[in-house]
Formats: sequence, C-alpha cells, structure tokens
Amino acid sequence: MASASDPPEYLRFFPYDEPYDHQTEAMGTIYDALDERRNVLFEGATGTGKTLAALAPALEYARETNKTVVITTNVHQQMRQFVREAAAITDQEPIRAVVFQGKASMCHIDVGYEECQALRDTTRELVDAEENRAELESQQRALLEESQDGSAEAADARGALMDELDSVEDEIEQIRTEQNVCDNYYRNLTVDTDEFYGWLFDDVRTPEDVYGYAEREGLCGYELLKEGMDGVDLVVCNYHHLLDPMIREQFFRWLGRDPEDVIAVFDEAHNVEDAARDHARRTLTETTLDQAVEELETTDDPRSDGALNVLDTFRRALTDAYQEAFSFGEREGVEENWYDLSIDNEDARDELTLNFLQSYSGPGFREELDRTLDLARELDQSYEEAYKNGETTTRQECQTLQAASFVEDWLDESAAEGQYPVVSVRRAEEGGPREAGEIYGRAELYTCIPSSVTEELFADMHASVLMSATLRPFDVTEDVLGLEDPATLAYGPQFPEERRRTYAVDGPALFASKRDDMEVQSTVAGVLEDAARFTPGNTLAFFPSYSEAERYHQRVDTDGATYLDRPGTSAADLREAFTDDDGSVLFTSLWGTLAEGVSFDGDDARTVVVVGVPYPHLDDRMDAVQEAYDAAFGDDDDSQRRRDDDEDGAGWRYGVEIPTVRKTRQALGRVVRSPEDFGARILLDKRYTERSGVEMRDYSVRGTFPPEERREMVDVDPGKLKFALLNFYQDVDGYDGEPPRP
Repeated sequence: MASASDPPEYLRFFPYDEPYDHQTEAMGTIYDALDERRNVLFEGATGTGKTLAALAPALEYARETNKTVVITTNVHQQMRQFVREAAAITDQEPIRAVVFQGKASMCHIDVGYEECQALRDTTRELVDAEENRAELESQQRALLEESQDGSAEAADARGALMDELDSVEDEIEQIRTEQNVCDNYYRNLTVDTDEFYGWLFDDVRTPEDVYGYAEREGLCGYELLKEGMDGVDLVVCNYHHLLDPMIREQFFRWLGRDPEDVIAVFDEAHNVEDAARDHARRTLTETTLDQAVEELETTDDPRSDGALNVLDTFRRALTDAYQEAFSFGEREGVEENWYDLSIDNEDARDELTLNFLQSYSGPGFREELDRTLDLARELDQSYEEAYKNGETTTRQECQTLQAASFVEDWLDESAAEGQYPVVSVRRAEEGGPREAGEIYGRAELYTCIPSSVTEELFADMHASVLMSATLRPFDVTEDVLGLEDPATLAYGPQFPEERRRTYAVDGPALFASKRDDMEVQSTVAGVLEDAARFTPGNTLAFFPSYSEAERYHQRVDTDGATYLDRPGTSAADLREAFTDDDGSVLFTSLWGTLAEGVSFDGDDARTVVVVGVPYPHLDDRMDAVQEAYDAAFGDDDDSQRRRDDDEDGAGWRYGVEIPTVRKTRQALGRVVRSPEDFGARILLDKRYTERSGVEMRDYSVRGTFPPEERREMVDVDPGKLKFALLNFYQDVDGYDGEPPRP
C-alpha cells in the first residue's frame, strides 16, 4: 500500500524529470475531477505544459478504471505535438496508442464513403464464401475417406455436400467476376496481421506511417486501425470524430467503448464552439434538388409523382426566396463564394417556408414527404446493390434521399429556438453541373447555440478536459457548451515577465467608419513602421480583415521585406518564406490561419501587433447568434454573469466580444514561446488602454482580458512606442550590434 509521501501513480505517465509546480497542482486537480466524473476547464498560457498535465492523470485514471483516453484537436500542428508527447510517454510507461484520421486521407484506392461501405460488404461476402468453401472441402474429404472405407451413409452425405460446394463455388465465381471488391481489404481479412499490430503498438505511429506500411503490404491501413482501436489506452484524433453525431457513434463502436468509458481531452478548446456549429449545420443546394427531380422523373414508381410534387415545390420556393431577397444591384455583386441573403420575417416563418406553404397543393406535404423518404431509401438500397453486384463502377448517391431528409428537417426545425434559416447564392464556375455564370441557391439550417451539439456529448462521456490558452471567462464557456459544474484551472504566462512587454497604444479607435480617414491611416502606418524598425527580428501584424492587411501592406514603408497573406494562398509556404527572412513584416487577418496553432519561435517573430479591435463581420448570422444568446443567457440571475454594467447584453458579449478578445489573445501568444525567448506584443487601438474604461466606457475592451494580462499592459502614446521598444529590446540584449536610433 502506498504511503502519503509516495509520489502519485499518475507520474509514471509523466516522461520528463520533474513537473513544474503548477503542473503538479493541475494533475492533482484533474485526477480528482475525473474521479468525481466532473469536466475540467483548463486555461494555461504557452509553456504551461497543458498536454502532459492533462494526459498523465487521464491515462492513470483510465488504466485504473478500464477506460480509454481520446485527445482531440482541430490544429494539425498540435496533432504532431500529441504524437511526440505520446511517444515520450510510451518510452517510459508503455501504452497502446492509435493516431486516427478520416478515411479520405488514408484510402489507397480513393473512393467515397458509400462506395467504400459497399466494397467492404461485398469483400466480406467473398471472404465468408471462401471460408465456407474451405470448411465444406474439409468436410467432403473426411466423408470421402469414410465412403472409401465402405460407409454408404457417408457417401450419401458427401453427395449432398458436393452440391452445396458447387453452389458456393458458383457464388465465389459470381462475386469475383461480376461484383466489385477491395483487394486491400481482402488482404486484411485473409493474411496474418499480427505483425502489423506488433509494429503498430511498438511505438506511436502516425497516419502517414500506417499508410506507408499498408501500401507496401497491399493492406487497408484505415480498416486495420479501426479493427485495432478496441481497448487501446489512447487515441489521437480530429474534432469531428467526437463532434459529428454520426461519426461519433461509429467511433465509439470502433473503440469498443460506451461513451461513459471515454475520457476526452479537447485541445484548443476555445474552437469547440465554432466547430460544433459547423458540424451541426445542414445544407441543401438547388443543384441537389434539380438532380433529385431528374432522378424521380426516371423512376417507375407510383410514389414518384407525390415526391416530385413536394420536392419541386420546395425547389421553386427556394428560387423565389432568393430572387425576392435581392436588393437593387445586389445580384450583380454575387461571385463564386456563397453569399447570404436575408429571408428572416419577424412576424411569421421565414420567406422560404412561407413560399413553400403558399405554393404547395396536394393531399398533405407531411404525408407526401413520408412516402418520398420511403421511396428514397429503397432507391438508395438499389444503388448499393447495383454497385456491390458489379452492375455499376461507382456507388450512385440517392439525391432524393438527401433532398427529402433536408426538407423534412427544414419544415420541422427552421422556426425552432437557436436555429437560423439561411438562403445563400453563388455564381456557378466553369466545369460544374450548371452553366458558368449562372446564379443558384442553397438553403441552410444554421445552429446558433453549440450546446445543442455538445451538451449531450459531455453528459454522456465519463468526463472531459477542455484546455486552451484562452478559455476564460469560464462561465461563458460553461454556458455556451452546456457544461454543468466543471472544475476550473487557470495559469498565466510561465516565462520570465521581464522578457516580454505588452503595449496598449493610445492610437485612434479603429471603428469601421474611421478606417478610410487618411489621418488615422497615417498614424497607424507610422506605428507599424516604428514597430518594424525597432524590432530585432520579424514583426507579425494582424488586422480585422484581409482587406485591411492589404491596405497597410501598401502603405507601410520598411527597410525589410513585407509579406501579405491572402485568402486561398498557402499559409505554410508564406510562413516558411517569412521566417526564413530577417527584419521582415507579415500582414495578415486575425481571422486567418496564422493567428493560432502556429509557432513563431525566436527571431521568427519578435514583435506582434494587433491593429484595432478585430471584431468579425457582423452579418445576419452573427445577429442571429447574438439573439439566440440573449434569449438563452440574458435572464439568468442565478450565476455570476457580470451583466449589471453590461449594456450590450449576453448576445454581444458571448457572441462577439469574448470570441474577438480570445482571438486577439491567441495572436499575442505567437511570440515568446520558451523561457529563453523574448518579444513585444502591441495592441494598437485606444480601446485597449486603461483610460478607455473611463473615456470610452461603452467601447473599451481592456476589461475583457484576464486580470493578470491587464496588469502587464503598458499604455503608450503612438509617438512614444519606438522609445519603449528600444528600451525593452536593449534591456534583454535583443540587438546584434548598434541599436536603431529614434
């Protein structure tokens, strides 16, 4: 029996010499929370060691109670970090770990999900038939020996068995010559895979490792991983394996675990809110409706007339809805990206639903929808059988099933609280199913409150640890994700404070209405030029949008190179070119891919500047989110909401301001990545300053930052920033040679 002075058992999963004091504290709190089946909200700045502080107690508790730990992220770089941490753990305390990715990235023959499913079924039928043949052949040989010894009964039995064997031979021949099978999966089922699993669990293998092994051996690595996940200690995966309800059900089945036997660790958990919305959204394009109508017109079934009636009515209602929603000149501005149009109606259902209800005529759209869905499921089954039987070379998708399922959801849920019905349009491109330049529409059910996806998940699993550098305010995270009484942990920056500075520059408040002001632009450009000139290394500049980044990329004059991030370009290539340079400036959007999950170590970036308060584009969707949050959280007086002096209410705070400040904090965290590192963080807008809380009370955002981060903010006038940077970088010996002169 362990004594009170013995180290905790979970330290066997901590692969380094000794944890920091805060890690020791965090591990103890997390272990106790897991024992109490409580979720944990864990905020820790860069350098906190969050991953191991969460994994060590989770793995220990899981081993003691026969559970599986799943660690998940939506950031590719973090996935690689998890692999390194898991490999370090298993070097000290062996664990069975699997790094899992979706089928699309691991398939050796590049087929879709439905095709893969059909191929698996047919291949399994072939292997079952071959195993049956082998068993029958063994039986007939035994009966042959008995009949040769004079047993008439054995001879009769063998005759009947030979008929059965002939039938199985015909079945095998028919599958091999007429149906589609997967050779890779066939080998999975027919060769000894013990060597693969010995190799897999000898270390922590990446999906690329597994793919390479399977490719060499002619196996299907994806299916091997699925078969090998049963009862493992640790799985590393992407968010969608837990947040997508359909995938999650299969994922737990592959684990061989019920939800209550899973402990989940969510990294970069401030992203769970948006990711949950993405997984909850449902869409139906006009193209799919067109294809469903064409499918039904060629279907020889009496139910197709009613199906055509209801789906074609919805298609015309969609067309009418977006045609009527266009304002003067708006149609001409539609491009290749989806563009939202307002179909909201304060007095009744949305315009698409109203158009449908007014246009529909028939025995009843509910009845016709039910019959349409029955017909669609039969069509879908026939397509699968045709593919399995080799009648088609690809697995046809049933467009009627997709369309009817969505229409049913739309009519049932579009008016539900927390749902926002949207119609979007785009202009068709060359090479698609529609004529290039044609405008067509899409209906979408957008889920405003993520807890509709996450609350059930967190309630069903044993417990979860949600960790990020920017999770506070915890009560907001708790509300938005539907968490009940979580344990909370928060640790600020762990690196020496004297090696970082955070400046709040008392420059213009960059409201959208002020951004075209030439005097404002001149001030901002001057601050950026000073930041670049007095930084001994590279400078990162984040803006509210790509267009603002481009504006100042054109205006700012520096001695070093400048790099402009644009939507649709490779962020990885841009980052590599930028970090290979010295004394350069990178201009990008705070809402792009470089503001979080990307490290800029050492001279890669010494100074980071956030220009303005980069609120997202406040469109109808954001309005809907704010309204939903106001309705859900605006009248709760039983918890500490801090709304007494919050004139904007829960909608603005939950939906706009807090996510924006979290993104800003993530951007500031791109510099000072180790104890030896140093750097400056600049917030360029008077709304960040201390005096803005008095002079601009309704617009100040300083109070939304955590207290310890506010304490480090140094207010400075635009013209004084260069002196502040000079003094700081001299204090940390940041300059090679003579420093720049003001």
